[in-house]
Amino acid sequence: MSIYQNSYSTVDDLLNDVFDHLLKETHTVRASRGTFTELIGQSFTLTNPLARLSRTEKKGTPFSALGELLWYLSGSNDLDFIEYYLPRYKDDSDDNLTVHGGYGPRLFKMRGEINQIENVLNLLKNKQTSRRAVIQLFDASDITADFKEIPCTCSIQFLIRDQKLNMYVSMRSNDAYWGLPHDIFSFTMLQEIIARKLGVDLGQYYHSVGSLHLYDNQKVNAQQYLDEGFQSTTIAMPPMPLGDPFPSLEVVKIQEKLIRTTEETIIDYLECGEKYWCDLIRLLSIHKLLKYNKPLDIENVKKDIDHRYLTYINKRLSTLQKYEK
Repeated sequence: MSIYQNSYSTVDDLLNDVFDHLLKETHTVRASRGTFTELIGQSFTLTNPLARLSRTEKKGTPFSALGELLWYLSGSNDLDFIEYYLPRYKDDSDDNLTVHGGYGPRLFKMRGEINQIENVLNLLKNKQTSRRAVIQLFDASDITADFKEIPCTCSIQFLIRDQKLNMYVSMRSNDAYWGLPHDIFSFTMLQEIIARKLGVDLGQYYHSVGSLHLYDNQKVNAQQYLDEGFQSTTIAMPPMPLGDPFPSLEVVKIQEKLIRTTEETIIDYLECGEKYWCDLIRLLSIHKLLKYNKPLDIENVKKDIDHRYLTYINKRLSTLQKYEK
């Protein structure tokens, strides 16, 4: 069975269609991670990559999605980094120290030496019409041993057409409930980062999957997502500031590490530069304050944040306050 519509303006439009079709599937597959229904050979397009965050109660998770993105951009596959944001990664580690399938080393030091991000930037800077700007994440060596986790993503291709950067992601496997929303967030953020660095506009995001699946133990959550109804299609993340984003990303990465690894909960935002980047740091700070159960500090931090993030903050804050009563 295939998804009838394959072009969507927001991630919620996409998820609504994907979950609806997967919940209607009756044929099940048993695998090492559980029983699931699946759609084979699926492709779809997100026409507005800025609409990368779900507006729903069930899937509005900017904190963990941002943490996973920064894990990739740090070049790390350390377990303690990503476990702070997504504890379930602990089950994917072979040595309780690293995640074999982590994308960070593959992006910036593939096979110990190849910086694929730098290569793509250099290639497209010198020849915008190139069809060779491809990042490889899955490696032939990944199936030479029985690793707990190997990359679900095979490749990422960047194509500049009409002064717009389009991204094409090919995946061997995609968990529709947990993986798909996070993948779309991280990859479209990377797409926007590369576009800004190259000085071109943001194009469309294309996503292709061999096995798009929904595990049986996720079906209740997927149905609850659908029961919320369609969400706003008018609110998206603010656009990334023009110019080279990498200096600002370095500041964000430094602040992320400080927030994650020290006892500090209130961060000085004077050094973060433009509001866009400051707001990402504020989200990271609020994530920690939620862990520390500090609602008053959260109220103070959120006063200066872009209104588009308030839905997610207030949702988590209300949950925190509910358990306090």
